Amino acid sequence: MSESRQINVSKTGISKLAIVALAIIFAAGLFVVGFDQGHIFSLVYGDQAFTDLYIHELTHDMRHAAGFPCH
Repeated sequence: MSESRQINVSKTGISKLAIVALAIIFAAGLFVVGFDQGHIFSLVYGDQAFTDLYIHELTHDMRHAAGFPCH
């Protein structure tokens, strides 16, 4: 006699909206850490933000740790 067993696999998927939201957050974080040279604060402070580089200075060590050259 042969005996057959059925295996039920439940699949809980991650919604596509969650994946898109996380991708946008990741891209924004990557821009802030790796590429921002005053661009974000220039919306508020104008051209002075390109001189002060607030976010650049706050994320300076993290840039080097992540392998982004900045000077």
